[in-house]
Amino acid sequence: MNFETPISSLQDDSIRGNRRLFLQSAGLSLGSIAAASLGSPRTVHADAAAASHGLPGLPHHKATAKRVIYLFQSGAPSQFESFDYKPGLSKIAKTELPNEVRMGQRLTGMTAGQASFPIAPSIFEFKQKGESGIWISELLPHIGDVADKLCVVRSMHTEAINHDPAITFFQTGSQLSGRPSMGAWVAYGLGSMNENLPTFMVLVSRGTGRAAGQPLYDRLWGTGVLPGKHQGVKLRSGSDPVLYLSNPAGCPPQVRRRILDDLKSLNQETYTRTLDPEVQTRIEQYELAFRMQTAVPDLMDFSNESAAVLDSYGPDVHKPGTYARNCLLARRLAERDVRFIELFHMGWDQHDNLPDHMGKQCKDTDQPTAALINDLDERGLLEDTIVVWGGEFGRTVYCQGKLTETNYGRDHHPRCFSIFLAGGGIKPGTVHGTTDDFSYNIVENPVHVNDLHATMLHALGIDHRRLTIPFQGLDLRLSGVEDRNPVMDILM
Repeated sequence: MNFETPISSLQDDSIRGNRRLFLQSAGLSLGSIAAASLGSPRTVHADAAAASHGLPGLPHHKATAKRVIYLFQSGAPSQFESFDYKPGLSKIAKTELPNEVRMGQRLTGMTAGQASFPIAPSIFEFKQKGESGIWISELLPHIGDVADKLCVVRSMHTEAINHDPAITFFQTGSQLSGRPSMGAWVAYGLGSMNENLPTFMVLVSRGTGRAAGQPLYDRLWGTGVLPGKHQGVKLRSGSDPVLYLSNPAGCPPQVRRRILDDLKSLNQETYTRTLDPEVQTRIEQYELAFRMQTAVPDLMDFSNESAAVLDSYGPDVHKPGTYARNCLLARRLAERDVRFIELFHMGWDQHDNLPDHMGKQCKDTDQPTAALINDLDERGLLEDTIVVWGGEFGRTVYCQGKLTETNYGRDHHPRCFSIFLAGGGIKPGTVHGTTDDFSYNIVENPVHVNDLHATMLHALGIDHRRLTIPFQGLDLRLSGVEDRNPVMDILM
């Protein structure tokens, strides 16, 4: 190690504040090698990807999709009232859940102390829909009408039994907060397809099923240890969809342009001195925000949408902030080649009064979801767009609280639950996976959360094992460190 570096050169704030530059000034040493493996990947991979392009070498193989629309139903919809038909339960209603089914598996603190675990069959009817004959609840008639475009996965499972770690797991591949979200991973790997809008955009709506739904945090669409430019950008429902995007009063566009040019020059000087990739991110985001001043108003202007299209999404499409309006915005974002679009819809946490509360949630989401799938299909977008619908875990076959003929609740159940996918190279009109007669355990073709991540990435042309970033001695990836694989049986 070279210890002859002048002390005066270390007094500069830009050097003292940047460990990498300090190590470089000290010569090639074990310290600099350690920094490369343990330091922030934002420093190690500052120049790995250009502003609008993905990583070198991606896609790894031919893709069947180029974008994702993830319809995340926050709170965990019950599989018993949606896609996992269990008609035999009516014969054993109110009897105790057999011990050989539960097998001592973990329960939440909300029902672990119950003296009884009575079987609660769904009070809703199921019908076989479309030529594929997929069983779908009467609560979802419009989704039933597009059954032949869906792949229903009834064998999802997760280790997380409480909402926050379970939602975090779906969004980031880890139950620990602070990891990059799946949209950020896709943006990091594949880059942008639209220079005027963010690569990853998020919309949030609150359902009518349960007003006090599970909270959502911005970290769920954050970048974690990836460069900040891959952060999800949330579209708000108010008059200002993206905060601070509009010019302040008295600041015309030409003045804003000159201000940004001056800021860019100053920031570039700082980047040259510090090599901090977040300074480069700031430069890029200022430029993107300037372009978004034109793109976002155009995105939010529905005047060119026909009455037939608006009607297909249901009456709530005219109400800002609703799931229906967000579904139409999702289609408009897909048209504009936004790479990853995620809708969070809160209110699915039905521990009690499930028939009433879930009925309202389904009314919120059924028609708009089906309209989105049809709209994408009619415009030729479904072919290269993966649509995913589902929550963070499932619901118990036994009742939480008092069980009556018309009312019941269900607790959290991570062992098995249902989601569906459509488009983007997913086999349509199919069902994958089987659960036991109680929808308590999986008996065929289990699909882990990280398997789903691997499958989505595969359809996008990414080998999930190769989309990694070094962090604290570990090669982080969306699909986790265990041996997970794409579910090839659901891919065309």
